[in-house]
Amino acid sequence: MHGLSDAFLADKPLFAAIAPELQAFIGDSTLVIHNAPFDVGFLNAEYARLPEPRPAAIKLDDVVDTLLIARRKHAGAANNLDALCSRYGIDRSRRTKHGALLDAQILAEVYVELLGGKQTGLDLAPVLVASAQSAADAARPVAPRVFKSRLTDAERERHAAFIGTLKTPVWADYISETDS
Repeated sequence: MHGLSDAFLADKPLFAAIAPELQAFIGDSTLVIHNAPFDVGFLNAEYARLPEPRPAAIKLDDVVDTLLIARRKHAGAANNLDALCSRYGIDRSRRTKHGALLDAQILAEVYVELLGGKQTGLDLAPVLVASAQSAADAARPVAPRVFKSRLTDAERERHAAFIGTLKTPVWADYISETDS
């Protein structure tokens, strides 16, 4: 599955040796994992083997599970990483075996697509509709379609609480002080 043999792994460090570096790398970041219970189970098992003081177990509620997002967005469809790559046109030709780094890079692309895809700009100009009737009709802006939110107050509060835990959200670089 991953192509790693016992001979290859023989001189590699054990988890305990790299755990502090892993913890420093993760820091306060939110983990984004495809099928989080699987990977979190392994990480927590390794954490439990460490001597005290050991890192706190990872809680699934603190992890973004892209499999759950995909299942909600594409109910009834295959939602493994390969299927999502096919659905979103993401190149996985370099992926001949499971490899953590390559899978993480591919998952990053899948995650962006699950959230709505790459945005190349924020063109908020009115959408113009072509009409055969007149040039004036062609220049008439079309009002955007407004959808009623289906979020509950509890879901909005959970989202606001989650946003509050983010140290430096990506969008913070794009909001001017007058916008906040």
